[in-house]
Amino acid sequence: MRIAPRHLLVMFLATLGSAAVAAPAGDALLFSERGYRIDRYRSPTPQSAPGAVTVDTEEVRALLGATPPALAIDVINLTFRDGRFLQTEPHRSLPGALWLPNTGLGHLDDDWYYSRHDWVGYLLDTVTSASGGDMSRPVVVLCRSDCWLSWNAVKRLAEAGFQRLYWYRNGIDSWEAAGLPLEVVSPRPPPFAAYHFEPDKALPRGQ
Repeated sequence: MRIAPRHLLVMFLATLGSAAVAAPAGDALLFSERGYRIDRYRSPTPQSAPGAVTVDTEEVRALLGATPPALAIDVINLTFRDGRFLQTEPHRSLPGALWLPNTGLGHLDDDWYYSRHDWVGYLLDTVTSASGGDMSRPVVVLCRSDCWLSWNAVKRLAEAGFQRLYWYRNGIDSWEAAGLPLEVVSPRPPPFAAYHFEPDKALPRGQ
């Protein structure tokens, strides 16, 4: 994975700090040795995520409307095969969200299927680029309610040294339930993809 040398010390210190945060109690088979959730991703989540502030819908609206606005990172999964994402229907997310599929999976470093590509680097490099290299830029991480993918992604970003992380625990479901607009987003192509998507297109609410 490609991380600027000047961030290595920050990452090391952040990793030490996050190591002190134990994985939630429960079946040990649900978590890797590094504390990432690796199974039953759609199940009740804890109230907090390592290195992040848990936020509700109104707080997310304020963060996205601030100056500079927070980055919204959507990590909902999408099948990736033969160098491309296989998408059969539009995906709606928060307006302006960056969709980085599969980066919330817990076994990216040790599963043969996923470790063939640098998914962790895809997450860190994209967020670093979108923030202009500012590790203190606010970042909101989300998926859906009862979704461990965003919990894992927050943990990865915290270990990489991002300093202002917010976990939108109830995610897209809560945003939609509040009657707020959603937008069709396309997955950001990773550097190992064999193609690129068309630009994002907005989808009117209710379609």
